[in-house]
Amino acid sequence: MSTAIAGGSVPTAESSLSTPIRYALLGHPNTGRTTLFNRLCGLRTRTANYPGTTSSIRLGVCSVGDQRFSLVDLPGTYALDLEQPESRICRGYIENGRAGRDKPDAVLIVADGCNIGRSLVFVREVLATGRPAVVALNKTDIAKRRGIVVDVGKLSRVLGCPVVEVSGRTGEGADRLVETLSSPRPSSLPPASRSEMIAWARQTADTCVHEAAGALGDGAARGEGVTDRLDAVLTHPIGGVVVFCGVMTGLFMTIFSLAALPMDLIQWVFGHVGGWVAAVLPAGAIQDLVANGLIAGIAGTLVFLPQICLLFFLISLLEDSGYLARAALVADRLLRRFGLPGHAFVPLLSAHACAIPAMMSARLIPDPRDRLATILVAPFMSCSARLPVYVLLIGFLFVGRPVAAGLAFAGCYALGAAAAVFTALLVRRTIVRGRSAAMVIELPRYQVPSLRTAAMVTIDRGLDFVRTAGTVIVAICVVLWWLGAYPITDPPQQAVEWRAEAVAVVAVDPQRALELESRADVAESREALSQSFMGRIGHFVQPVFEPLGYDWRLSIGILTSFAAREVFVSTMLVISSGAKDTADTPLLDRIRTMRRDDGTPVFTTSSAAGLLVFYVLAMQCLPTLVVTRREAGGWRWAALQLVYMSGLAYVAALATRVGVQAMGFA
Repeated sequence: MSTAIAGGSVPTAESSLSTPIRYALLGHPNTGRTTLFNRLCGLRTRTANYPGTTSSIRLGVCSVGDQRFSLVDLPGTYALDLEQPESRICRGYIENGRAGRDKPDAVLIVADGCNIGRSLVFVREVLATGRPAVVALNKTDIAKRRGIVVDVGKLSRVLGCPVVEVSGRTGEGADRLVETLSSPRPSSLPPASRSEMIAWARQTADTCVHEAAGALGDGAARGEGVTDRLDAVLTHPIGGVVVFCGVMTGLFMTIFSLAALPMDLIQWVFGHVGGWVAAVLPAGAIQDLVANGLIAGIAGTLVFLPQICLLFFLISLLEDSGYLARAALVADRLLRRFGLPGHAFVPLLSAHACAIPAMMSARLIPDPRDRLATILVAPFMSCSARLPVYVLLIGFLFVGRPVAAGLAFAGCYALGAAAAVFTALLVRRTIVRGRSAAMVIELPRYQVPSLRTAAMVTIDRGLDFVRTAGTVIVAICVVLWWLGAYPITDPPQQAVEWRAEAVAVVAVDPQRALELESRADVAESREALSQSFMGRIGHFVQPVFEPLGYDWRLSIGILTSFAAREVFVSTMLVISSGAKDTADTPLLDRIRTMRRDDGTPVFTTSSAAGLLVFYVLAMQCLPTLVVTRREAGGWRWAALQLVYMSGLAYVAALATRVGVQAMGFA
């Protein structure tokens, strides 16, 4: 049963369990809309693509008592009538839902409590659509500190719908807002021209908003003064870049320092689990698959979960504080010199999580040439899939030196960004000629970041990473185990002779017999792996990578990485797990101490440094190539991206190896 309301129908409490009221969540950028969404919905959210576009929206559920509400977090926009992708998405969803389904029952409009006059223009425009509405007056905690007092009752009467004061950051008023969602009301305000809405908004703000002169004259003025002084440094053409580099370096050093303990704990847990499984299951293929295939492979990925979670937690804090918008302004000046628009900053920044949604979000860049250039260079940005490889190789190169490791980590990100901008310069002066327009961006106020919001983002990203480990990586580990276990070959003659000698001397020299048996085990495992399908494939492709210092094992790791970069570590663990001499060695040390067939180390200083550079620059993600084809408009662009990035990575890795060897390192 539902109650008819002008502009739509809202399910009543009797039907709420089966049919939750569906709200469209709307608001300007920087009004705290998404923070409020996270506060209301918690972890009960998911991301979906808006039909007909590549833009994503977030879907969530909140509840009060037995009543549930479905929230759809739409992109932030300054007006519904603009000819921009964000505006079209919001306008289309209010009118027709998603492709004619999931049409919203009501709208929840988020207004900025610190800048009510400007927000009211957008509120009036949305209310004029006739949809039942609730207005959330967000950031009221900050507004009150600045002496801004709103007569909520009077404002509600003027708008003709409920108005609730709330703080998405602290949660103040959130419960009251959820309760109010059960009774949205359509406004009787008629449509108006833009100039009429602006005049109405000013008059309404003058009527309903009161400013305490003392608070504004002292605290607010001081706050604005501090903001101006900070902006003078953080947006300075030189100082802003220096600060940004310093912030990123400190961030990576923090990641390496704080993540060491949980990483060791994860290694310890999986090491004991693998040992327990090997002891419980009878010897054979099943035991080998579970212990050396699945457990070792998954452990090789999950061991890096602490770094990934810390990265997203710290970046979320920076974004919530208002700093990243200043970094975008600084980047705009730099990007335009290399042929990229300032609009590309957000896609390129989000590419540090994953290049795929970053390339999809480039759809919001107005100019098609700017959009194509952004799509082509986005995979150069160091995504989270590269983190396990970075941590592994940097850990080998800078053992026990967290400061050097942090600098190297920041250097990987800087190298990827440098490759992106110089490639953009090359592209814009050759195949996609043209100049990029300056970006107009609103700088949000500085504020204390929300730990809760950062934790929510971290959990979401962490769960995404774990889901990947539970699907793609598990499947690849099973395939790798099979390729490494078969065909079964006879032991080498040397191993047979050592075992015979061990039998002969066991009675008189047991220690010697144990040593001979150990040698035989190692020789058998190395021969079996070398003659397996995996070994044969590795030996076949090794000549391509031999100039870089990679043996057949590393060649296999690079090949499997084209499915997913993070699989490299799991591949190395699956390969190293077959060696009997590493059975009791910690997970990552197994990889570090791997030996070639001639007994020399697989990972030398020069080969590890070159491999690190290779993974920074190489295109090793098949799904990204598929998205490039779709977003850029053809396979030719995806092929160009693959050939160019792979060729650049190969040449750079070779130069790195030669340079490191020239400095006297092996």
